Amino acid sequence: MARPDKAAAVEELKQQFENSDAVLLTEYRGLTVAQMKELRVSLGENVSYAVVKNTLTKIAAKEAGITGLDEHLNGPTAIAFVTGEPPEAAKALRNFAKANDKLVVKGGYFDGTALSSEQVNQLADLESREVLLAKAAGAMKASLHQAAYLFTAPLVKAVRTVDALREKQDDAPASDA
Repeated sequence: MARPDKAAAVEELKQQFENSDAVLLTEYRGLTVAQMKELRVSLGENVSYAVVKNTLTKIAAKEAGITGLDEHLNGPTAIAFVTGEPPEAAKALRNFAKANDKLVVKGGYFDGTALSSEQVNQLADLESREVLLAKAAGAMKASLHQAAYLFTAPLVKAVRTVDALREKQDDAPASDA
């Protein structure tokens, strides 16, 4: 009788794996319901945070083509399915874990690669997409400005040289008289 329920749960997890940009695994042992609610709110609306059964999660991950999570699927596990910016979700988890030592980040899966807890922390250290794009645009603008300066510098130098020669010629006849 529980078999159809399990099959439905596996299918739902598989869909979440397939629709997520990243998956972050945590251990929630000892967190209260209020703390779990606070964590879900802090993760934002682009993250679905759910307590999962490890065996069903292993099956769903395998069906979704995700490997490397089995070592993290032990003990009480909750998964953050991220559909937005993974660094923002990783930051939210890290910040919550700092405030609540009972939350442990186990690892994750992002861009076709299984992540360790250290790699999830490195992901949290990344700046937001907007900041990275702004920095890239600033660097490109600086490069373009430098290139424009390099192209105009010889012309400016030539104009200054011609002006200096004119002044020298204008001064030369005046000294002959």
